[in-house]
Parts: sequence; C-alpha cells; structure tokens
Amino acid sequence: MKRLIKDWRRYWPYTKYAAKSGLKSEVASSHLSWLWWILDPILFMLVYWFIFMVIFGQKKEYFHIFVFVGLSMWNLFNKTVSGSVRIVAANRAVVTKVYIPKYFLIIVLLCENLFKMMISFGIVIIMMLWSHVPISWNVIYVFPVLVDLILITFGVSTILAHFGVFMDDLKNLTNVGLRVLFYMSGIFYVITDRVDAAVATLLLRVNPIGFLIDACRESLVYCHTPHRRLILLWFVVGAALSAIGIATIYKNENNYVKVI
Repeated sequence: MKRLIKDWRRYWPYTKYAAKSGLKSEVASSHLSWLWWILDPILFMLVYWFIFMVIFGQKKEYFHIFVFVGLSMWNLFNKTVSGSVRIVAANRAVVTKVYIPKYFLIIVLLCENLFKMMISFGIVIIMMLWSHVPISWNVIYVFPVLVDLILITFGVSTILAHFGVFMDDLKNLTNVGLRVLFYMSGIFYVITDRVDAAVATLLLRVNPIGFLIDACRESLVYCHTPHRRLILLWFVVGAALSAIGIATIYKNENNYVKVI
C-alpha cells in the first residue's frame, strides 16, 4: 500500500500529461477535431435507434437516451479493456527506457476514455432536458455505479495487460469475448423483454457490465432504485480485481522488458 501511494504521488503528473497528449493526438489530423467525441456516440445511437425503433418496433420509453447511456458506459469498458491487452508492448519505447509502474499506462488510457464518457453523459443530460425526463433522488446512485464501472474496468484491464505480455493471441480472444459481452449486456435492448425473467435476472447478476448499465438507466432515466447490494458487491469485486492486477504487475513487471 505504501508503494502504491508513493507511486501515485510520483507518477500522477505524468498520467495527466500523457492523457492530455493522447487526447490531443487522437484528433490532431481530423478536420472536426474534438467534435468527433460528440458525433461518434450520437451517430451510433441514431443507428441503433433507427434499427430497433423503426424496423423492430421497440416501444421502450426514452429509448434514445436508453441506448446512449448504454453505449457511453460500454465504450469506456470496451475501449479500455481492448486497448490494455497489448499496452505494454505498444509502449515499448517508454517502458524500455524509463521506469514507470506499468499499470499507469492503463490509468492513462482509462482517463482518456473516462473523459470521453463524461462528454457523452453531458449529452445525456441535454437529451433528458430536451425530452422532459423526470428526475428523482435515485439519480445519486449513478455515482457509485460509475465508480464500480471504473474499478471493474481497471481491474480487468490490469490482469489482461499482464497476460497480454506473454500471450500474443490474447488480443484476439479478448475481442471475441468483448463482442459476446456486448450482446449480453442489453446495450440496445431491454434484457427482461427479450428473454425469460429468470434468465434475465441471472444475466444481470453475473454480468457486471450489463447490471451496471441497467442500474444507471434505472436510477438516471426511469427514477427507480437499483439493486444496492449488488452495487456494493461489484464494488468489492472491482476493488479486489484492481488489487490483484496491481500486485501481479508489481511482481512481474521486471520481466516485461525481457519479453517485449
């Protein structure tokens, strides 16, 4: 714990600088620049809205916001996890010349994607005001839900980053797993409307991403109280995964340079 606190104080300035640089370089060659961070989720939302509202006749209230919240949270998890698998090798020029705890590379990536998600949630607020969505005190549950999402994303990413150093095929396997998880998480449909109630309950309880997306929608858009015990449970799981991932990287990071 002392090493973790010491490293955090020492490398946090680098993390902020690297995250800002990454965001700037991402849009440096684009004519629309940072506007793509707004347009990208909106365009995806419109595609899913058209397919499921117009073609399949989805009748879910506030469906455009429903989809947008799901896509915003999924993008944070998906882009961070998929980008972390080979993140040590991708930053070979850095890790072979200077020492930095390798999980800070994941924190940089997570900060970049978290910034984009915050932009998306700003759009969600505008959409809610435009659509006259009622707000209740249950909106406070959005914050612990997002904390859970960040912890689980970071924990999974650190573990995959470690094994990704030694397994070249892990990137492909992770992409397949994320694709399956995407369709299981109810990003563009209501899980309870598509499968049996018992199966839906099981899916929402064993799939943290599906549960957290559903809990965020319920508290933010539909004024319902989410399952608070499950929120606490996934917080503990996320914290445990993060601790395991950091400890694993600390134990093995001296071997990473030899492999890459």
